[in-house]
Order: sequence, then C-alpha cells, then structure tokens
Amino acid sequence: MAGPRTDGDIHANWTSVRGVLRSELGEPSYNAWIKPLVLLGCAGGTVKLALPTRFMRNWVISHYGERLKELWAENGRGVDAVEIVVVAQSVSAAGAETHALQPAETQARTTDRGTRKETSMETAGSDVGDSPLDQNYTFENFVVGDSNRLAHAAASRVADSPTLLTNYNPLYLYGNVGLGKTHLMHGIAWRIRRNQPDRKVVYLSAERFMNTFVRAIQERHIMAFKDRYRSIDVLMIDDFQFICGKGRTEEEFFHTLDELMNRNRQIVISADTAPSALPDIGERLRSRLGSGLVADIGATTYELRLDILRSVDRAHATKAPETVLEFLAQRIASNGRTIKGALNRLVAHAELLGGDITIERSQEVLHDLMKAGDRRITIEEIQRRVAEHFNVTVADLHSARRARVVVRPRQIAMYLARQLTERSMPEIGRQFGGRDHTTVLHAVRKVEELKSSESTIAADIDTLRHVLENR
Repeated sequence: MAGPRTDGDIHANWTSVRGVLRSELGEPSYNAWIKPLVLLGCAGGTVKLALPTRFMRNWVISHYGERLKELWAENGRGVDAVEIVVVAQSVSAAGAETHALQPAETQARTTDRGTRKETSMETAGSDVGDSPLDQNYTFENFVVGDSNRLAHAAASRVADSPTLLTNYNPLYLYGNVGLGKTHLMHGIAWRIRRNQPDRKVVYLSAERFMNTFVRAIQERHIMAFKDRYRSIDVLMIDDFQFICGKGRTEEEFFHTLDELMNRNRQIVISADTAPSALPDIGERLRSRLGSGLVADIGATTYELRLDILRSVDRAHATKAPETVLEFLAQRIASNGRTIKGALNRLVAHAELLGGDITIERSQEVLHDLMKAGDRRITIEEIQRRVAEHFNVTVADLHSARRARVVVRPRQIAMYLARQLTERSMPEIGRQFGGRDHTTVLHAVRKVEELKSSESTIAADIDTLRHVLENR
C-alpha cells in the first residue's frame, strides 16, 4: 500500500507533469496556459490547481483537463481527479506570487470518468489577472504635481465612483514614458479591488490584448474572447499605440469599446500620444477615444522631481541630504522613473562602497544622467519653435497684442515652457514681456482645457513637444 504523500512528493510530481506538457505543447501554448497554473495542494485524491481568471480556467479544463488528469495519475500516487479554481493573483514587488481565494470561487473538476462538474457561481471579486499589478503603484504613493494633477484627479474619480461610471468615459491618459500613466492605471485597479471587490476589472497591455485576440482566432475561440472582454465593468488598456494599424485587432478593439460604452461600462486607456495624433487608426475609433476625457501627463517640473526624490528617500529611509536631492532635481531633468533610479543608484553606491551621499559623489556616479540633463530646453527655444509653427514672430509673443492669432500661440508657448523647463511661473512670465505669474497660470489652464476639446490644439502641442524634445 502506498505511503502518505509529502509536500515534496506533490511538488516533484507537479514539476514532472509540467515538463511533459511543455514538451507536448511547445513553448507558446505552454507559457500561455500551463505556466500560469499554480499548485495549491492535494487532498483526498484530488489535486487542486489555480488560475487567475475564469476565462483561463474554462480554456484549460476544455483543452487540457483530461491530459492533466492522466499525467497526475501517472506521476502522483492515488490521484484520481484534478480540480481547477479561480484565484485572484498579484505579483509583489519582489516577484513572489501571492494568492487569496475569493469569497466564492468558480470550480471545475475532471473525474476519473472524464466528466466535468461545474458550479453555477461566478467568480467574486475583481478579475485583475490579465497582466500583473505592481503593489507599489497605488494612489497613496503617487506624487502629484502641476504636470499630472488633472490625470490624477480623473483617475481618482474613476476609481472612487460607486457605479464605476463617470462622465470621463473613456478616460484617456497620455504622455511620454516614465511619467506615471501605468502607475495611475494600477492605482485605479487596486482601489476598486479594495473598495468594490464585486466589480470585474481587467487591466492588460495592448500587446497582451493583441496576442490573446490572435490566439483566439488561430484556435477558433473568438466567441469566448468576445464574451470575456465584453462582460466586465472596467477595461484598462496600457500602451494603446501598439494596437494602431493592426487591422483586425484594431477592429475588434473598436467593437469591444463600443459594446462596453453602450452598456455603460468604464474604459481607461493610456498611450504615448493624444488620440488626434495616433497613427494609422480609423476615424471612428479616433473619435471614440477622444469623446471622453483626454488627460495629458506633462514633463516633470523641478518641484515635482524634488517631491519624487523626497518620497523615495522617505520610503527607503536613506536620509539623503536635502541639498543632494535639490541638486539631483535640478540637474536630471527627466521622468519620474529615471529620477527614482538615479537616487537608488546613488544610495546603492554609498552602501556597497561606503562613504556619504554628497553632491560630489552624485556628479561622479551619475555623470551620464548629468550630461543628458545639460541638454535642457530653454524658453527662448520654445518661443522660437512656437513662432515658426504658427507663423508669428517671437516679438509678437512678447508684445501686448490681443489678436487671437497671437494670443493662442503665446498661451501655448507659456504652457510648453511650464511643462518642458524648470522655470517657475514668475520667471516664465518675465520672459513673455514682463507678464505676471497669474497670466501664465491662466494660459496653462486654458491650454489644458483646449487640448481636451479641440483636437487640432492637441495635435499642435504634440508636434511641438516632439520637435523640442528630439532636437
């Protein structure tokens, strides 16, 4: 008679089962469907496995359930059934997987007679499993500044709405890399998961959406794909620009978007450019994307970079001198991700090699970032580029002329100066004919408003920003 199984036996058997499936299925199918399976345990002759979504669970049971049972029977003594449950899954900052059973779970069992028994219960809780969420990306540790205030406020409103539907639908966040788009999307998912766990939320990258759609076509399960993504409460797609020009994927996304919006479901999208500037997409999709709230996340200002550095310093208790933080904020005019990495690199250098964190050490360790920071955009350059773009003169931007053909370019130039330089509003005002900071503040707010309502303004700003940042 076989002796009792140990945890070591169970895990060894699972390793053997996965090895056979990897060789039988090949890497693409194995990585898509078998690798995400998590072994929860074995009791009473039943092996219990977990997957993060009901869609994945149904697929694996349908396509690989019998083979899983056969392999477990061969490798695990006394195993006569395999049960797959839906478990909410997240990935911690350290990369370790953690799992928590939902209050009610969808279950399926493959028995020795080859039949399948399913409960009628739906998965309770947020269905955030398509792409992992970073536990560090929450609203609580998002640093708010002038350049991201609108995007943060809109994301918070979406996350806190009791019906998960706002007037900002879709909410479209855009900006360059490292400015916080993904952070805000993860923050929305975490807050809904915490406050409204019965809501179904899906966050995934555009690439993941595209790959899943292509696989559904290849394996002739397109209806399952449609049912999956058109039956949720909140859909969030990151890096949307990668779907542009992808033919059938773009078409399917449009119909998914249309169906969800017609059913009053919330959509959140991020991209690196405004809807009006997305390349190679149909006009009806472009119109849909711009029909809600379009929120730009601008370049970091000196004040925001300093606040980010202070936040990182507090979180890691590094106690870097304030003078060093101010120096880094001034010299590394980059995105939040880079500025965090710079401080982490500096702290690691001091911890590993000894010594204090000083400005001199910063110059030595971060010389490559300092050199990049020296190529800073000036207000004069902004004024010149804006004047050329709108066919006015730099003198017009400095003048007191109130004609519309001058006022709008002047306001855009002020807005770009605020977004792309470290200058304060009083300093900017002085370089526009001695205006005060309230004029600059009005210009910034006016342009932010116009960007959401006038696609041509958004396109002009994107073009100018690209020219200035890639000069």
